[in-house]
Amino acid sequence: MATPLTAATFLSKLRAEGVKVQEHGDWRTHNRNSKGAWGPVNGVMIHHTVTKGTEASVNICTDGYAGLPGPLCHGVIDKAGVVHLVGYGRTNHAGLGDDDVLAAVRDEKALPAANEANTDGNARFYGFECVNMGDGQDPWPAAQVEAIVRASAALLRAHDWNADGEGAISVIGHKEWQPGKVDPRGPGISMADVRKRVAERLKHEASWSPGTTVTYTVAKGDTLWSIAASKLGDGNRWREIAVLNKLADADAITPGQKLKLPKK
Repeated sequence: MATPLTAATFLSKLRAEGVKVQEHGDWRTHNRNSKGAWGPVNGVMIHHTVTKGTEASVNICTDGYAGLPGPLCHGVIDKAGVVHLVGYGRTNHAGLGDDDVLAAVRDEKALPAANEANTDGNARFYGFECVNMGDGQDPWPAAQVEAIVRASAALLRAHDWNADGEGAISVIGHKEWQPGKVDPRGPGISMADVRKRVAERLKHEASWSPGTTVTYTVAKGDTLWSIAASKLGDGNRWREIAVLNKLADADAITPGQKLKLPKK
């Protein structure tokens, strides 16, 4: 449970995680705060738009439609992996969901099946709508799923949620929140895989990308500082090595030990 980030911090955290961002209009102040609470927040919720094309999806998520005013989320993630920011604050994305699910997200526990709609999710979750028809046939490109992973990890990292890098329970799908929902679905995405990948990201620095680590064998006289200086060009990056290898004591390395090093 946490106070929502400011819009400026939200934007900076996304960019630090390598998310491609496009800002739209007055997104920083476009919200439904006059209709109810925004926060405390507990996690990130992923949806599909049931629309085709980036422009149309951004427009409907910005403006809403008859019976459901916009904004309908904080960001629209297109198929190329760009996150289009359309609102900030309370948005009409989550609706009513299961209080037991909210408790599990808050406590970072295994998710129960959603069977009730009794709790306001618009106040409790950051929401991303992803461009997809939601028919179970429309594919989810790798770039789009990677953007989901990075955007989610950015917010978990900012709030220190799932700090142990295991489970990433703070990221859920709409279908896991509200009974009767099916999003997100389709070839190329599963929430279990998204959570697994978010959990892996949280073991690394925000600048990390999959496949960008190398292995180094510790030699006699090495320190994390000397390794960072010689292999990464900056001794101050020793902390990245410590985090990447989950070293509780940065001085406790021994000759012959294998260490993963981040990208130079």
